[in-house]
Amino acid sequence: MSISRPVAAPADAAERRAAKPVVVYPNGTLPAPDMGTLEAAREHLTKIDEVIAAPREAATFRVPKGHFFRIVSVDGPQVGDLNLWNANDLSERFFSGKTRALHATHVSTGDRLWSTMPALRPMATITHDTLSWYGFDADGGGIHDVIGTRCDPYTNRLLSGGDYHHCCHSNLTRALGRAKALNFSEAERHVHDVLNVFMCTGFTRDTQQYFMKASPVRPGDYIEFFAEIDLLGALSACPGGDCSTGHSSDEAACYPLKVEIFKPDMALLADYAFPEPNGYRSPD
Repeated sequence: MSISRPVAAPADAAERRAAKPVVVYPNGTLPAPDMGTLEAAREHLTKIDEVIAAPREAATFRVPKGHFFRIVSVDGPQVGDLNLWNANDLSERFFSGKTRALHATHVSTGDRLWSTMPALRPMATITHDTLSWYGFDADGGGIHDVIGTRCDPYTNRLLSGGDYHHCCHSNLTRALGRAKALNFSEAERHVHDVLNVFMCTGFTRDTQQYFMKASPVRPGDYIEFFAEIDLLGALSACPGGDCSTGHSSDEAACYPLKVEIFKPDMALLADYAFPEPNGYRSPD
């Protein structure tokens, strides 16, 4: 919490505060996904694979370009931390900060997960979300946030003095290391800020502190994505369970999460415009 040092308000304080907000990236300025084509394609899906992220662990999965994947709640209320990379180039990865700026603090159907610069393109488009009904609650909480980072052992040690080895950061690092034959330090540099899948979060209205509360997710709920490029994903089933009381915990009730991979009728995507890397080039 910040330390308050009271400063007298200037005479024009009310006038300064009354300035009208301006949305940085207004609706209609982003290239829109072709949701009509994606809706048609998702009516003809064949499941080709599934992967289970065990409680307090992470698993990796691959999704070919033009395929769909779902993250599914299976046994109980559980949140997950998602990382995405270009399957052919780990340096292109999910950019949560730019996704937040381009869309919102919490994402749902029609929003896209953007990649890091210089590619800066959609990696995946959200095509269905069974929790889209939730919106924002009376506390300002919403679902699927791109404002938090991920629970990690470094912050845990900083705040508690203890070591915990099943933080989502550690889980994602180990999973990526197994998938790419990297040691922990090599894999760790590729692990990045996440999409907090199913997590209910916001900022307190008085102190503007990041909060979490019990997720509304229940078995059978899922969020579905369309892969705009070849993807390597990693999903950690958070050690906080539904994050109703805390995270980085061996006491919370935790459940697995399932990732399902689907192949559509590719003929339905024959005219779909897959995104190319960003066209900006420095004059230098």
